[in-house]
Formats: sequence, structure tokens, C-alpha cells
Amino acid sequence: MTADQKRRAFAARVRRRELSIAPGVFDMISLRVADRQGHAALYMTGYGTVASHLGLPDAGLAGFSELCERAHAMASAAVTPLIADADTGFGGLLNVARTVRGYEDAGVAAIQIEDQEFPKKCGHTPGRRVVPAEEMVLKIKVAVEARRHDETMIVARTDARTDHGLDEALRRARLYEEAGADVIFVESPESEAELERIGREVSKPLLANMVEFGKTPRVEVARLKQWGFDLAIYPGLGFSVAAEAMRLAWEHLKAKGTSNGVAVPQYGNMHELMGFSEVWDFEKRWAP
Repeated sequence: MTADQKRRAFAARVRRRELSIAPGVFDMISLRVADRQGHAALYMTGYGTVASHLGLPDAGLAGFSELCERAHAMASAAVTPLIADADTGFGGLLNVARTVRGYEDAGVAAIQIEDQEFPKKCGHTPGRRVVPAEEMVLKIKVAVEARRHDETMIVARTDARTDHGLDEALRRARLYEEAGADVIFVESPESEAELERIGREVSKPLLANMVEFGKTPRVEVARLKQWGFDLAIYPGLGFSVAAEAMRLAWEHLKAKGTSNGVAVPQYGNMHELMGFSEVWDFEKRWAP
């Protein structure tokens, strides 16, 4: 599908309030694996992308150009619509406009912007500070106006719950709805009761972050849908299991001096996954 087709397909799902599950992709191998599975969307996780690309924590250390480049690589290689983490928009209002247009040009179907101070910190970690709600409202209005395609979904995330409580997070969610955000993301609710309340009090499509080792209970998608959520992202699942599998495999190699007998499963056909068959077909056609 073209970028426009992916955008339209995802926007239609959001507007129909059809539940979408989006695994978190963090590099091009994880993208290729997930893209073959028929998911409704993929989520370019900021944590995982910064970790895999730079080997750094997701603490505002990666800039617009670095993450937009990764978004372009992922969106271009996938047939599945891509939701991309755009941090705070990487600065002020002009930065937000540039970010939205850059991510659109990269082929992204939905752009997530959060209300943290710049530089941001990863959600579910301590020390996050939020900007005044009115500042984020302006960012959302700029993002909506800056997009060239009405089908590009603007996801507004608030990190207010952790330090300011759920009432303030919900107040911000309502303001962000009114500002024109297409999807609302209340980060880090701390109980199932809080998830249920968010579902009751937010009218626009809702995103739930089912993160590993976080503050939010991981709930089955059927229950999330029952409570009013329309999108569930799993940003940490892929890289956490991949890291553990590598740790176990390399410990085995160090201890045994061989890769024979490694206990963790290995992907069956990496050549096929990475597209070598197309290379070989090309070489057969054009070899002298």
C-alpha cells in the first residue's frame, strides 16, 4: 500500500472505533517480523528506537532528524500503518509544525505528541514534568493545522497522572479533545479502576499503553474495548524478549564454546525475512 492508502485505512479504523492492536517495533528486523503478521498497526516505540539506534535511554537525547529518519525507514518498508512517537514535537510550536510535516513525509499514519517539558523522559519513569495544559493545547492546534492530510491521526498524550493525579490528567484529556486531537492517550494509569474511569470520561478514541514493567496493569484487549479503548500498544514486548533471548544465547556460547544446543528458539529463515530472494532473483535476471 502507498503511504496515503495506509493513512486512510488506519484513520477509517480509528473513526469506526474498531479495536487495533499495535506491537512496538524498534528496528528494521522487528519491523519486518511484525509487518508479516497482519496487525492493524505498528507502533514505533521511542524507548526501543532510541535504545536500538543510539544505545541511549529515552530521555530526550534523540532529536527530530534522528527519529524522523527511523520513522521513514520503518514506514517505507512496512505495508502496515505506522504510529510514530514524536516526543514533545521536539520543541516549541514551530518545531511541532515541522515534526508533523516531516513525519507525514516519512509516511507515518499517526503521530504521537506528549505534554511533557522538553527534554522529555520515558513514560512510567520518575521525574517527568508536564507543561501547562494551555501550552499543549496550542501544540495540538498547530499539529492539526500543519498536517497535509486529514487522515493523519494526531495522538495527544498526557503524562500528568503520575505527579498531578488522575483528575488533572482527565481535565487535560478533555482539553486536548477540544483542541482537535484524534486520539487521546492518558499515560500511566495505575489500576483497572482508573482505566475504566478514563474510558467513561473521554469521548474520543482512546489509546491504552500495555507496557512491560510499568505502572499500568496489562489487561486483555477484550476488556479494554469493553471499557472504551480503541487502540492498545505494546511498546516494550518485542525488545524485552529479544534482549533476554540474546542474553541467554550468548551466555550459552560463552559457557559451552558453541552455539549448538542453544535453548532459545531461533528465527527459521532470516534470508527470506530480509528479502534475499529478491536479490537472488535480480541477480539471475541481470548477471552477465
